[in-house]
Amino acid sequence: MKILITGGSGQLGYHLQKIAAKDDKYDVLSPSSAEFDLANPEAIESFLMSNKPDVIINAAAYTAVDKAETEIELAMAINGAAVKGLANYSIEQQCPLIQVSTDFVFDGQQGRPYAPDTKCQPLGVYGESKYLGEQAALRSPYAKVVRTSWVYSEHGSNFVKTMLRLAAERDQLSVVADQIGSPSYAGNLAQFIWQLIENPSDQTVLHCSDAGVCSWYDFAHSVFDLANSMGKLKSVPQLTPIRSDEYPTAAKRPSYSVLDCSESYKSVGLAPQQWREALTVMLEKLN
Repeated sequence: MKILITGGSGQLGYHLQKIAAKDDKYDVLSPSSAEFDLANPEAIESFLMSNKPDVIINAAAYTAVDKAETEIELAMAINGAAVKGLANYSIEQQCPLIQVSTDFVFDGQQGRPYAPDTKCQPLGVYGESKYLGEQAALRSPYAKVVRTSWVYSEHGSNFVKTMLRLAAERDQLSVVADQIGSPSYAGNLAQFIWQLIENPSDQTVLHCSDAGVCSWYDFAHSVFDLANSMGKLKSVPQLTPIRSDEYPTAAKRPSYSVLDCSESYKSVGLAPQQWREALTVMLEKLN
């Protein structure tokens, strides 16, 4: 089975390939951004027709949430327009397409976990571009959308590794405490996606994050607590909770973006891991 994984150098792409390497029935294509330029529709079509993948996992994205507010055209091209080319191929070749999306398609005002069929209301350019990508993908009857949130991994750049770096540099840190969501270890997200391919769900839109809810402040506190207990921190900085308006950003974040993943996990035959347990697994893999 020939699988195209876009965004192979990213956190999710890394784990998707790591799992695939354990099964010789998968022939993985993971082109570089130069080989598969999501901002170039002609390059997308040329690559697809030359390589003829049997399944596409679109794990690539423009993820610079704040820069997207000014780089609107680029964000829309990569996260939205590029998916049209993937969907066209999916329709023509009857090829399964997994489109990875985000909690940023919601405005955070609901106050309870977002079900997959909840109306999307993005707050900014990044969320809007990802929502356009969802709509483009779902033109294909062979497509699934998998939304996730707060992704981190031992590979690549992410919140957990940033907190560990800052902890080594500073005695005090302030972290936003009024944005609530669910962390997602990229290894678990990758496992969910492979399970979806092997055991297709009746759901068209699925949600996948680790179990449990926290704020960014809570998340940082757990990072320091667990890393310290493992001997991976020389000292733990004093952590201060702050409001979002005390840490202004170009893009507005949803204040509550917990995803309701219960039916999605059931539909693929998996159970979610608690986020602190997943964080422990990730920290154990760090040097």
